[in-house]
Amino acid sequence: MTFAEQAIRFNQQLHYTGGPLPEGIRVMNPFTEPAVMKLVKTFYHQYYEDNQPRRLILGINPGRFGGGLTGIPFTDPKRLVQVCGIPYQGKVTHEPSSVFIYDMIAAYGGPVAFYKDYYISSPCPLGFTTTDAAGKEKNYNYYDSKALLEATERFMLDSLRQLVAMNVQTDVCFCLGAGKNEQHLNRLNAQHRFFGKIVALEHPRYIMQYKNPSKGMYIEKYVQALKGPA
Repeated sequence: MTFAEQAIRFNQQLHYTGGPLPEGIRVMNPFTEPAVMKLVKTFYHQYYEDNQPRRLILGINPGRFGGGLTGIPFTDPKRLVQVCGIPYQGKVTHEPSSVFIYDMIAAYGGPVAFYKDYYISSPCPLGFTTTDAAGKEKNYNYYDSKALLEATERFMLDSLRQLVAMNVQTDVCFCLGAGKNEQHLNRLNAQHRFFGKIVALEHPRYIMQYKNPSKGMYIEKYVQALKGPA
């Protein structure tokens, strides 16, 4: 089974298996949409149609304007079309995290080189949303409340077990989010020993929102970490 087939199967079977969600929190599962799965299959066949092992990069959980629409982590519709060359029909959105990741991928050597070495997912590969007082839907991270963190732990453990059962190298895992995501991933790893070690990098959203003038420095840091000895 090629890496593409493993990745497609992983996404196809994704459904929330955790505990009851806190009031007002909803699961976002784009993989139930046939149009999304068509994009997913095209993407993985394009970049992963081989038996090459990859290392894992784990974000937090999908957002509404990136993976929540395309099914591909940190890939908004603009990057999907303009960089990956995959046709997209639907709402065209702009996700800052996707901008950073694809600028970093360009510095790495382009998507073919990058995706030959890395597979991006999340400890929680489905997203969550909530609605604010004005009725606006917002992204919600798995660790944004203690109740959600506790509810999702079983689902995250099941997902991590499936990920490490794929053709991935488990000596090191790169974690996007040098904060709560790192903290919780390290906690799960200490208990279950999924990876030899976890290397944390600042989250793309944090960089784009708070450190944008230094974006080039962070891209260089990413590339050095991902290309260099872990």
